Amino acid sequence: MKALLIKWRDMNPQLKLFLAGVLLLGVAAGIFDISFNNYLSDTFQIGAKTRGWLEFPRETPGFLTAIFIGLLFFIPETRIAALAALLTGLSLISVAIWGQQWIPMIILMTLFSTGLHLFLPVRNSVSMLLAKEGRHGRRMGQVGAVQFASGIIGSAIIWLVFRKTTGSYPLLFVLGGILALIAAALFFAMRLPAAHLQRPKWVWNRRYWIYYVLAILFGGRKQIFLTFGPWVLIREFHQSAAVFAQLWVIGAIAGLFFQPLLGNLIDRWGERKILVLDSLCVLAVCLGYAYSHWIPNQRLVLPVLFACYLGDQLLFGVNIARITYMSKIAINPTHIAPSLSLGSSLDHAVSMTVPILGGFLWARFGYQSVFLAAAGLALLMLFFSALIRIPAR
Repeated sequence: MKALLIKWRDMNPQLKLFLAGVLLLGVAAGIFDISFNNYLSDTFQIGAKTRGWLEFPRETPGFLTAIFIGLLFFIPETRIAALAALLTGLSLISVAIWGQQWIPMIILMTLFSTGLHLFLPVRNSVSMLLAKEGRHGRRMGQVGAVQFASGIIGSAIIWLVFRKTTGSYPLLFVLGGILALIAAALFFAMRLPAAHLQRPKWVWNRRYWIYYVLAILFGGRKQIFLTFGPWVLIREFHQSAAVFAQLWVIGAIAGLFFQPLLGNLIDRWGERKILVLDSLCVLAVCLGYAYSHWIPNQRLVLPVLFACYLGDQLLFGVNIARITYMSKIAINPTHIAPSLSLGSSLDHAVSMTVPILGGFLWARFGYQSVFLAAAGLALLMLFFSALIRIPAR
């Protein structure tokens, strides 16, 4: 602990502000994301098909990320982060007030999603601006560890609120909104000259095609697990928000160690090996979700599904390998932020539609079919990850 305090004391002040903002905004986002599926189930009693359709408005801001970032090309990236955190905080507080009605909930959910999706590519590009040459993976791993720490705090808040109160969702959302507003103030206080450089509005380059393909495949794989992974546990096995909070704490504690290790491994082994290994692990998780019901001892089914949920939670962190890959193949450093934004838009073009298809598959063939489709995406990820080559500097 003393070594950590000394390291924090000697840290770049701008990095301190950034990590503190990432932590607080991560807690706010975690509070909403962890409890959102239970909130929908408890408040509106919707089925899997309706839950799939809800991802269309929820993911539309992600699809528009490249446009948003392009329109804000004249604003420093740290200011974009502040704007994103402000929008996230205000929408969370508004959900607490008006979110019990269907249409207002959809509108406010979309505004919340807009704030977070606006922040994600900026978080990644600022993280790399704050990294030393050749240590991008290490810095991204550290930021990822902070994200997992925010998950622990968010989960603890959910657990405490549900343990001490009833009808707890509005209180949760207000607390999250306040934390996001504090994060906005921290990002606004940052002074990072490199983030003030003029950026091109949009970038499309054929040399980046593998990155684009991987972004699309990640979008499909990601959204199946975000939407239907929790939904299996909620609708088929009747797990509560408190259970998800506990799972997030376990996964986040593991992530505190996994993310820095992952960042160092990316710097040592390279992105291709890491992404190939990630694809194989995702395939294993898909098959675990699809075939866990075949286990003879039915008491083991739920623990296996919990393990799949936690494994996938950790594997989401491997997305930093795609980000560092983009930074290494960029023809010009100014291409990184708009290219990450375009990757996010491609990711979410798939994220908007995959849950709708998944909802139909679930309704027609059962939840297992959804994860078999995800296994097919994992095989495609494996193929294209094997094609990665890093150009010599």
